[in-house]
Amino acid sequence: MTTILLTIHIIIALALVATVLLQRNEGGGLGIGGSSGGGFMTARGTANLLTRTTAILAALFFATSIGLAILAGAGSEQTSIVDEVLSSTPAPASAPSGPAVPTGN
Repeated sequence: MTTILLTIHIIIALALVATVLLQRNEGGGLGIGGSSGGGFMTARGTANLLTRTTAILAALFFATSIGLAILAGAGSEQTSIVDEVLSSTPAPASAPSGPAVPTGN
């Protein structure tokens, strides 16, 4: 299940990158860009399509990210960080209570 979800996640990530790179530059960043002449759709129609596609792909990306996180944590038991710290520190050695007194034979 994890492999399938990870494969879908990677495909969505690549599609999201491609969709963002296809979007028209609004100009003003480096002074380059502007409108290009011609195309099969109007500028407004392309912007709406790419905006919706980006939003859908972003929602799917977040959903697969959450799904992968849930699947990764499903196999482990819940432990507290405090319990881990307390169990990893050694117990203090008991100090002698006083000088050793030899016993008489």
